[in-house]
Amino acid sequence: MRIILVGPPGAGKGTQAEKIVAKYGVAHISTGDILRANVKAGTELGRKAKSFMDAGALVPDDVIVGMMRGRLAEDDCRKGFILDGFPRTVPQAEALASLLAELGITLDGVILLDVDDETVVKRLCGRRMCKKCGRIYHVVFNPSSKGDHCDSCGGDLYQRDDDREAVIRQRLAVYHDQTAPLVDYYGKAGFLLRVDAAETGDKVLSRIEAMLERRA
Repeated sequence: MRIILVGPPGAGKGTQAEKIVAKYGVAHISTGDILRANVKAGTELGRKAKSFMDAGALVPDDVIVGMMRGRLAEDDCRKGFILDGFPRTVPQAEALASLLAELGITLDGVILLDVDDETVVKRLCGRRMCKKCGRIYHVVFNPSSKGDHCDSCGGDLYQRDDDREAVIRQRLAVYHDQTAPLVDYYGKAGFLLRVDAAETGDKVLSRIEAMLERRA
């Protein structure tokens, strides 16, 4: 299984990636993880990336793609992989297509976890995190039995700044601006698989599996 996960914040990309990794034993490749690993290891690409990150600038695509080339060559990618957080733009998608062709890798599909904005706002605005242990709750879908305190450790629950409605709507605006062309790009290329992710949990995974089976 070699797939790309695309979707707005709050669509459940992280949750579905965890389920797929657990079930199929494929590698979960996150751009953020790759950046942190290269910076920590002090690689040439890591040093380049750090110079941009320290300046508050975006890391150039050629640096990210260089890191991706090394990551895809690692042993845990032989069974397959999930790309999460890359590509985000059409130029990145074009660079990734060239890299995959160079490596002789064919994608099985680009999974778009499709969720409307209001559902995303409801999901993220209701999220609460424990200050003490970091456990995550939701005021509607997964509330703590202790109200504003954590079931596990009794710590105070709080709402992260990026889970406030104004911030969420700004993040959604950026997502739509960047991702609409990307969705069109993969749609025209015949890779896009649109999955209704309005529900949560195993139902979404079952839909992903069914769509990939139909492509096989």
